[in-house]
Amino acid sequence: MDKSPSTEVDSKLYGPVSVSVFFPCYNEQDNIAALIEKTISVLEKLNADFELIIVDDGSSDSTARIADEMAQKDDRVKAVHHQSNLGYGEALKSGFKAATKELVFYTDGDGQFDIGEMPPLLPMLEEFDIVSCYRINRKDSIMRKINGWAWTKLVCRLFGMKVRDIDCAFKLYKREIFDKIKMSSSGALIDTEILARAVREGYTITQKGVHHYPRTAGEQTGANLKVILRAFKELFELRKKILSGD
Repeated sequence: MDKSPSTEVDSKLYGPVSVSVFFPCYNEQDNIAALIEKTISVLEKLNADFELIIVDDGSSDSTARIADEMAQKDDRVKAVHHQSNLGYGEALKSGFKAATKELVFYTDGDGQFDIGEMPPLLPMLEEFDIVSCYRINRKDSIMRKINGWAWTKLVCRLFGMKVRDIDCAFKLYKREIFDKIKMSSSGALIDTEILARAVREGYTITQKGVHHYPRTAGEQTGANLKVILRAFKELFELRKKILSGD
């Protein structure tokens, strides 16, 4: 996929980088190999100490096989497998658990973001603990965009946060955060839970816009009505837990 604007990486702009990068994937056989190759290229240009983790959430296509093949070719690549589809939250939790470097970044395995836009986030962690990105000109249906806007407004009001795009799958964290907070959400609420718990612990968030591209292969699953209803139910349960210190 042709990405624009140019995302050439100049390692001279960045200091030593220790970063775990992971991709939650479900039936992404047509996207994952190219994403891995592009990510390795970007991280090598940074001269980074890195690991790349593919979290296969019980895919029924060839995603697991491709992940294993890529891991066998390069010892910096790891494959984590769920025997069945456990949900987006469980995929993220597995990725954070597997991460061992000082920083941890994730984006979805669907190719709708350009990994080349990750390096400019790195200097922002000199002042902040989390970079939570938002989608520029989001390439989704009008209904998904309306739902996303309304969901973000709701969760920010409930948890006292000011985040433009709560579920944007392009985030960079200091890994130490995940030694301090617990994550219980197994589904779509996971991004809200992580940011809400992190803010509760005193961690700071900054934001940056990143470009969003149309999906060219595979199918979206996040708009499933069952997923949405479950997220609303869990949202108010989560608020009670966080306010009670649980």
